[in-house]
Amino acid sequence: MTEKIFNSIVGMEEENALKFAKEYLNDGGDPQKLLDVCREAMDEVGEKFEKGEYFLSELLLSGEIFKGIMDLTLPLLKESEVETIGKIVLGTVQDDIHDIGKNIFKAFAEAAGFEVIDIGVDVPEEKFVEAVKEHNPDIVGMSCLITAGINPMKRTVEALKEAGLTGAKIIIGGGRVDEEIKEFSGADAWADDAARGVRLCKELLGLGVEG
Repeated sequence: MTEKIFNSIVGMEEENALKFAKEYLNDGGDPQKLLDVCREAMDEVGEKFEKGEYFLSELLLSGEIFKGIMDLTLPLLKESEVETIGKIVLGTVQDDIHDIGKNIFKAFAEAAGFEVIDIGVDVPEEKFVEAVKEHNPDIVGMSCLITAGINPMKRTVEALKEAGLTGAKIIIGGGRVDEEIKEFSGADAWADDAARGVRLCKELLGLGVEG
């Protein structure tokens, strides 16, 4: 059954994936194993995207499928049983209201085992500072799709440093982000797609890229 679930997710068969997941859990299947299968499937989707075999629409759909299965699975798991590899505070920076890229990254990061605190869109630097103080994340993720978001990224990095919040690694992402913007903003890493972003988050925490 887990192979059917894996193939349904990779094959973008949302109805089948949810049906097989429900049957697996109803038959006494292990919720943690189900999440592990979902993570493996999301890794496969990410690899297909990086190879140019899948596109944005597939990433969006795979994120929706994963979220649907997570909604079925998490209530069956005690909080202590959910294996997390790190915590990310994530938001789209001030002056940008786009959330598609952020939401795709969130789905892939959760599939990889990260706890993600999503603080929304058009987020001013002081709200990032408050969230980092409250949640003490391993990573701060900032997204922007438009040029107007570049300076807010820089201001947010500076605000975190001024507040003495230098423990978390900072990764930026989005359509206008590249190595030059990473240097300008003072971030630790940049990514232009969700799969690469999650891989970089693991590398920043010294977790390697497997799993």
